[in-house]
Amino acid sequence: MKDYIFSNDFSRSLDAMIYTCGYETCIPGHSYGPAIRSGYMIHYILKGKGIYKTNGKIYQLSEGDAFLIKPDTLIYYEADHNHPWSYTWIGFQGIKMRQYFERTSLLEHPCFHYDKDDRVRLCHEKMYEAYHLTQNRDLILNSILYEYLYLLATKYPQENISPEAKKRSYVEDSLQYIENNYDHSFSIQEIADSLGLERTYLYRLFKKATGFSPQEYLLDYRIRKACELLQNTDLPIAQISRSVGYEDSLYFSRLFKQYMKSSPSSYRQKNFLAFSDMPDYNND
Repeated sequence: MKDYIFSNDFSRSLDAMIYTCGYETCIPGHSYGPAIRSGYMIHYILKGKGIYKTNGKIYQLSEGDAFLIKPDTLIYYEADHNHPWSYTWIGFQGIKMRQYFERTSLLEHPCFHYDKDDRVRLCHEKMYEAYHLTQNRDLILNSILYEYLYLLATKYPQENISPEAKKRSYVEDSLQYIENNYDHSFSIQEIADSLGLERTYLYRLFKKATGFSPQEYLLDYRIRKACELLQNTDLPIAQISRSVGYEDSLYFSRLFKQYMKSSPSSYRQKNFLAFSDMPDYNND
């Protein structure tokens, strides 16, 4: 039996991350469960046979098949007694993993098949092989992971997206738009247009989901980014203003003072002094 595992301690705080990866050659009748996993996992059967049980269903699986394990779901799987399977597995975690899998039909139909020249299969194999890298492994793994998720969503699309999931997707895409574009000027209408929505409808969805209007969230996000730059850089106020999407630095300063009850310069000085007053433990 060969078993290779790695884990990433930061996986839960990122959008998507491979947190475990391994290979196993099972002995006849070898089983796991009944048990619950903490993250999503996909097992790919290289050879042999076995069964997978979840949600009251039993699946007979063999070479080329794959099965998805959902977190917090009771599962059981067992190698065949005559032709036990060998498989690789990859585990996924992250704050957006469920949203990504909701774009596929795999949450309802957890077993699927990799064809010989399937790009999905090739991505799975590339992720497993990338485990053995010693430098920049996280970068290559994440690049392959997003391609893999895209291919799953393309090959196994979710045909019946619930109205609530669609609304949630609109809000998530709006948040992503803001986070990707806050450093230049744009209107909320542009976000609505990119999603094919009426501005008033987007406003209602966004407000209900976040407690903020899109404009309020955008302002809050820009001010928070400005605070980070004021604390961590010595950039002039005008450059910070442009860096968070405001060409007019005077307008930015007025907004900042209204929001933070302090001018950008005063905020920087106050936080610089607070940082300077911290004890220097290196001189003990």
